[in-house]
Amino acid sequence: MDRRSYDAIIVGGGLSGGLCALALAHHQLSVAVIDAADPQRMRGLRFDGRTTALAYASARVFRRLGLWDALAHEAEPIRDILVTDGRARGPSGAASRHHLHFDSRRLNGETALGYIVENRLLRNAIFDAIERTDRIDLLAPAEARGVDIRSGGATAELAGGRKLSAPLIVGADGKESPLRRRAAIKTSHWSYPQTGIVATVSHERPHNGVAHEYFLPSGPFAILPMTQNRSSLVWTERAAAAPAFLALDDTGGGRAIADRFGEFLGETRLAGPRWSYPLSFHFAQRFVAPRLALIGDAARAIHPIAGQGFNLGVKDIAALAEVLRESASLGVDLGGMAALKDYERWRRFDSAALAFGTDALNRLFSNDFAPLRLLRDIGMGAVNAVDPLRTFFMRHAGGDVGSLPPLMRE
Repeated sequence: MDRRSYDAIIVGGGLSGGLCALALAHHQLSVAVIDAADPQRMRGLRFDGRTTALAYASARVFRRLGLWDALAHEAEPIRDILVTDGRARGPSGAASRHHLHFDSRRLNGETALGYIVENRLLRNAIFDAIERTDRIDLLAPAEARGVDIRSGGATAELAGGRKLSAPLIVGADGKESPLRRRAAIKTSHWSYPQTGIVATVSHERPHNGVAHEYFLPSGPFAILPMTQNRSSLVWTERAAAAPAFLALDDTGGGRAIADRFGEFLGETRLAGPRWSYPLSFHFAQRFVAPRLALIGDAARAIHPIAGQGFNLGVKDIAALAEVLRESASLGVDLGGMAALKDYERWRRFDSAALAFGTDALNRLFSNDFAPLRLLRDIGMGAVNAVDPLRTFFMRHAGGDVGSLPPLMRE
């Protein structure tokens, strides 16, 4: 349908923006999604080579929105997580004595701690569902040249002069969010002296659904299980050292990765291009402004050490959808500050705890200072030895703690 008036306008048609549109449409709200990129390009193999660690509570959202059938055959379950202070396994295959083991069999009612899914597959599933949903208009490629917010509503003007109106604008426009800047929302932000390197690796032996995270002095090094006897490598390296690795040819790059992997998965080789991106942190001091709600990276971007960035955005989406559903049922202004403050109260404290917690974790583990190593080993041993504490951390990693929106509940 070609409308000009909507219940919400979402600026940003990436994973968060697209999923938010589907969640709002699920609650019978009409939505326009604006993105400058061509959806066909965003569907492409080379647009984004990363994977997402989808927490099991986030996977519930995909199931409830009818997306899971398109993903299930390509979503590799994480059965176990082995966290190690240093190299996880040597040539003998023996695990380091300083490790933390999360086992999905200890979670009642859940068969996996999460799922590893390629971002391009998530995008394809979301775009396909949007095409089937008549309450959503995807306007892409299109540029929102101006957003005008007034007491009675908001308008977005597209290049070419078309104007859209809605009581609410949702900012899903990324880390540099122009909407956040326009609303004069300040952020706490800093850059890390680290670069994130991502690659897909095939290997000789099965991973058995085990995810490994090694805490090395340069930063965390994660091996995440994928389908077809592959793993996703998420390598945090010192920013000064990363260019040398990225400059290697595939043979040299594969050798460098194999050195990091060790031998427990047998022979390994690169199964796709390498990707890199600078690592930084930002946290919005407010998640809302008059007729504006921020979600995903527009609200906060965190270190990938715990793989929780996108999952925080999923919880944003589920919370915002519930607040707007309730407001619509009561006839309350969807963009009024009463509804928006409910959303902010629901999401900001939880986000802050995890965002600043992952920052502290990265600083604690990204060094080789002997007293801190001892402290880390004592802490990991204590968590590993106390089953209720270990179960709590597993549920936290699964996004299954706190006040969950209905879309995320069992």
